[in-house]
Amino acid sequence: MISPIEQRTWLVSESPFNPFKLSHTETIFTVGNGFMGVRGTFEEGYAGDLASTLVHGIFNHAEGDLVPDIVNLPNPLPVHIVVDGEVFHMTAGRVLGYRRTLDLKRAALTREVLWRTTQGVVVKLTFERFASLAAEHLLVQRVRVRALLGSPKVEIRSSIDSAVTNEDVPHLTDIQQRAAEGDLLITARTNQSRYGIAVAAAHSLSTHSAPSTSADQVRYTFDLPQETEVSLTKVSAIYTTRQSKTPDQAAQEAARAALAKGYESLFASHCAAWEQYWHTSDVHIEGDEVAQKAIRFTTYHVLIAAPRHDEHSSIGAKTLSGPGYKGHVFWDTELFMLPMLTLTQPKLARNLLMYRYHNLGGARNKARANGYEGAMFPWESTDTGEETTPQWSHPQPDGTRIRIWTGDTEQHISTDIAYAVLQYWQWTGDDEFFVKHGAEIVLDTAVFWGSRAEYNTEQDRYELKMQIGPDEYHENVDNSAFTNSMVRWHLQQALAVRQWLLAHHAQAAEALLARLGITAERCALWERIAAKMYVPRDPETGVLEQFDGFFNLERLDLTHWQPRVANMDWILGHARAQGVMVIKQADIVMLMALLGEQFGTLEERQANWDFYYPIVDHGSSLSPSTHAWVAARLNLLEDAYKMFIYAANIDLEDLKGNVRDGIHAAASGGVWQALAFGFVGLGLADNGEMQVAPALPPHWQSVTLRVYHRGQLKTIRLTAEG
Repeated sequence: MISPIEQRTWLVSESPFNPFKLSHTETIFTVGNGFMGVRGTFEEGYAGDLASTLVHGIFNHAEGDLVPDIVNLPNPLPVHIVVDGEVFHMTAGRVLGYRRTLDLKRAALTREVLWRTTQGVVVKLTFERFASLAAEHLLVQRVRVRALLGSPKVEIRSSIDSAVTNEDVPHLTDIQQRAAEGDLLITARTNQSRYGIAVAAAHSLSTHSAPSTSADQVRYTFDLPQETEVSLTKVSAIYTTRQSKTPDQAAQEAARAALAKGYESLFASHCAAWEQYWHTSDVHIEGDEVAQKAIRFTTYHVLIAAPRHDEHSSIGAKTLSGPGYKGHVFWDTELFMLPMLTLTQPKLARNLLMYRYHNLGGARNKARANGYEGAMFPWESTDTGEETTPQWSHPQPDGTRIRIWTGDTEQHISTDIAYAVLQYWQWTGDDEFFVKHGAEIVLDTAVFWGSRAEYNTEQDRYELKMQIGPDEYHENVDNSAFTNSMVRWHLQQALAVRQWLLAHHAQAAEALLARLGITAERCALWERIAAKMYVPRDPETGVLEQFDGFFNLERLDLTHWQPRVANMDWILGHARAQGVMVIKQADIVMLMALLGEQFGTLEERQANWDFYYPIVDHGSSLSPSTHAWVAARLNLLEDAYKMFIYAANIDLEDLKGNVRDGIHAAASGGVWQALAFGFVGLGLADNGEMQVAPALPPHWQSVTLRVYHRGQLKTIRLTAEG
């Protein structure tokens, strides 16, 4: 039997209704299934809400917009209820009771409202929805109406809202609406990318009442005797031309076929599918209810965003839960979200890596355009694999624009992707993927770095000028310690990969090396670069200098700048932030996390932590979880737990004040990493064997998690007693 505490940690609830928190709760109550994400807006709609229905891979570059945007599709949610002529709304009549609950275990959202009309009739309204994990094109809703006081006449109106934009930017054209016999259909096309879209809805009512259908609405009208209940089931199906040449036909057929199965059957299949995912991805913490609920919440949001059956899509920085970053894909996916999937859902991790493989063409185009060889992955990516970072910001209040350099010089993403490929291969032992796909990514990005590194003849060393490391407060710096160190590691790994391929898959290796132009001369260059790569460092303390000249920047005591939600670069201004020793997020600390004991001695790691921890702003949601990971490895458990619980609650508590824009996906993935790689100390020995080195928060009684290691699912349980 499930304990009350265990039950609570699967539920995220809101009570009472707070109209001033719409933008926050819409995001955290998103439902999804790896194909679609539907924000937690209400069926009846409210002023200022941000209804959003997003599916992977549908981008469009609207006229006048800086870059492509993930397209907000027609909204399938609208259901309006009329009781004795009064339209239900939580700002009309009187709400006698309200509770909304996201069941993380079943990925289902339920809202219960006790509502009294101005005439004194009381009804209980229950709204349920889920995006089916068993049939990813389906969004299933059920609306139940029970008469508690009075016997009203009830009307239910269902529609699909096609008047949608991306925050006032229109992306759809050729919109057509059809309705017949209780069915609704909207078709449209994106106005630049020309994707075809269809959203269909089929309905059934639990009592006999023939629907009245107009061009854009289905209506049911019936008498509801006191203490009786009637329910409407609405099944919506979404298809695009990425899945079908005739999305309208596919959507209608899917909606009708699913409706015939009934709500309970559809929900049972959905729950069974989720049970399999939670079996491997759930983490169980005893002794900390807050952490337990938070890590289930963050895991849920990564799982609902990961494509199940699509190798040509990836997870955007805000998942499919909001408009932030226009749905673009960053390094967030490979270094923060993907590790959890690599270890708990390797098939989903493989899909995300295949997205990068299929988009090698865009990476090669970018390298050539910048005068380099090999594959240079874009900082921001969409459906095409081409660079989609804007070069200039929108106008500031004074009319000026800020130059955005990340697309030009935040080049470490190429190594971040190679790191993820190698991590996946080492944990899964998926040689078939690596030989056919992964090795090409690792090697061709190494080709890029071989052409990018600059030889300093006076110092007899290799350098990288004009870089942006993880700390984006400081742009176009020379010799980012993070980037230079990771490039050195990357080239060493590439040389080892070449040797492994030749030893174990000689024929495939020779063909790949010939195609990529990886000659003996090129390998000799990689060896020289790796041996002579310059990494700025204080020889006395062992502290890496984040980049050339960093130690000479103006010092600022961040303890005087609390309490604060706004980032320091916003407070100081873009220009002044460049000259101040305040960093946005884990940079050297990120390097410590990725390279672990390869970074240096324990004393050197501690010295770097002591220097950089006090000057980090945590201006990015990526930062706290990385600090938690490294602090746990340094046995700084008080700092580790503080950072962990902050990262775990960034979205639940809207700690950054911007959850309106969508879930902080990298923070969600980072929470799992902090627990697994930090507190549990999960890792691989030199011989590839799995190992753990626990450093648990002292109040945790136990931690249990499951991970795949070379195809075998293993359960790890750690207790406070060891």
